[in-house]
Amino acid sequence: MTTSYTFNFKPFEEMTEADYAEIGFKCGLEIHQQLLTKRKLFCRCPAGKYSTEVDAEMLRHMRPTLSELGEYDGTALMEFKTKKEIIYLLNKQSVCTYEMDDAPPFEIDPQAVDIALEVALLLDLNLVSELHIARKQYLDGSIPAGFQRTTLLGVDGEIEVMGKKVGIIQLGLEEDSCREVSDIGHRITFRTDRLGMPLIETVTYPVLYTPQMAAEAANVIRQLVRATGKVRVGRGAARQDVNVSVTGGTRIEIKGVPSIKHIPHLVYNEAMRQYNLLKISEILKSRGLDSETFETNASGVTNILYKTTYVPVAHAIENGGVVGAVKLKGFAGIMAHQTQEHTYFAQEISDRVKVIACLMDHPNILHSDSTSTGISRGQWNRIRKRLRANLSEDAIVLVWGEQADVRTAIEEIVIRAKDAIDGVPPETRQALRDGTNGFERILPGADRMYPDTDMPPLSIEDDKIDQISQHLPEKPWERHSRLLKYELNEQMIALLIRSSWWSLFDGLIKRCDCNPTELANLITRDFRYFKRKSFNIERINEDTLSLLYTMVEQKRILKEVVPYILHDLVSDEKGNVDKIIDHYSKKQGDEKVLEEMIEEATTLQHELLHSEKSSRMNYLMGFVMRRMRGSYPATLVKARLEEVVRDGK
Repeated sequence: MTTSYTFNFKPFEEMTEADYAEIGFKCGLEIHQQLLTKRKLFCRCPAGKYSTEVDAEMLRHMRPTLSELGEYDGTALMEFKTKKEIIYLLNKQSVCTYEMDDAPPFEIDPQAVDIALEVALLLDLNLVSELHIARKQYLDGSIPAGFQRTTLLGVDGEIEVMGKKVGIIQLGLEEDSCREVSDIGHRITFRTDRLGMPLIETVTYPVLYTPQMAAEAANVIRQLVRATGKVRVGRGAARQDVNVSVTGGTRIEIKGVPSIKHIPHLVYNEAMRQYNLLKISEILKSRGLDSETFETNASGVTNILYKTTYVPVAHAIENGGVVGAVKLKGFAGIMAHQTQEHTYFAQEISDRVKVIACLMDHPNILHSDSTSTGISRGQWNRIRKRLRANLSEDAIVLVWGEQADVRTAIEEIVIRAKDAIDGVPPETRQALRDGTNGFERILPGADRMYPDTDMPPLSIEDDKIDQISQHLPEKPWERHSRLLKYELNEQMIALLIRSSWWSLFDGLIKRCDCNPTELANLITRDFRYFKRKSFNIERINEDTLSLLYTMVEQKRILKEVVPYILHDLVSDEKGNVDKIIDHYSKKQGDEKVLEEMIEEATTLQHELLHSEKSSRMNYLMGFVMRRMRGSYPATLVKARLEEVVRDGK
């Protein structure tokens, strides 16, 4: 019914560092990393023991509590509005009464403290002399107690990113939360096996001035913590929160970014979103709107839409629901204003309704700026008259569902409209798969944190720090400089630095006269294949590799056969390395077998004459090498087969 707005914001691929500087882009990171400990942080349950088996279920409701200053945290109040039933799926092997807040905490796990201190030293942080445990309030249900125990280990460190120093605000040690299973309507379900596992949080200053720099900083921190060899890896073991702001905007936290490679696009869309929200604010203020005096009018319109053909509304009414309408004075055209890629301001409203009012069906709102509303012109006119709205100036938003939920939804629509007049409201937002983000909750404030009187302070002794300092691993950027001396390419260096088998490469390169590139390929390619196949890769150690490469130097086995020996060793639980080596060494130089294979390849060649020579060569090479591995170098076999292919008619 009205014209949509789209302001000029360059596509992601065209944005430059100068473009981000022009809008005052700033970004900071909060990197969460699980530690490789045997136990959880404040109890004696095993860490890392995941299961889908359920021994019991528990139902809870959350309510906010006053801070020490007698104030409620805004996020806690918002979560309380959702009226969620929280179901916890319990497995007796991985949870105890402590996690359910039915027993006091144990002493903090010393192994977790030592690992966290090691990371803090690698980040060049100023360490605290005592650990003081605090409670951080969480009412989203992810922690049954309603709060997370957390502590601070160090402040004011730094890392090097793209040749620049990036400051680290702090490193904290805290409990991990539950795993979400489902969130439908007013019921959310969690598994508790991950709950309470030790987790470190590394927080950078907002000095990352491009999305690419933000991703690189996350990579550096990941590489640094992995250099200890004492953190968990794999899906969910590390999670990134990204804080973004532009000039005139505010800090927005994008929560739970699943992969570092997604950071640049997500950050770009948030910068675009804030830029457009500020443009919306300018428009609304130019129309004379003020959030303090903003006028709205709401009414039930179920009777007007009782016979509507619009399926979502008709379905809601048939199931006993109601339809509410709210007039947003001066908002004509704003709902159709672009905010992110393929996203418009109406989504800001829809997200709030979904999260807080728990009206989760899509669509859950309808607005008068839409060019195809599904509601007849006559029905819109009757709604307009009831709300005393002028559609050339005002916007109307419809929402439907259970009466109590519709009432909550209308309240949130008005709140979000008032926020739009002021600009960018502080929020925590969730990363979406298409690179955009959606509302998750109001950004928490300082009121959610308060001291934990159950836990006494823990002194950090100088002797402990000295002992940990003597065994610190090499920092990633230092390791990178050293690997360059081996003439490895940048891609190979990046893979090695991230590899959990880095120590094998480092130890072996010092012990044996082996080719660095070939060894790096073995570790980054073959070892990853073994892991994907769930082979027992722990059977490979430095002594075994040293033996194999020594035998290669002595010409007792071919270097090509090393991956095959390792494959047989890790894929067969009863495999004996000496017998496997003996098997391959006996085959070496078997001229008779080679000639038989070449003769078979010559016969096979006649059946492949319709194929290109390169295709024939690849096929025949695979055919022979599968039978000749360990007997002859691949280069020799290739030379013989090239004669066969060349002579083929």
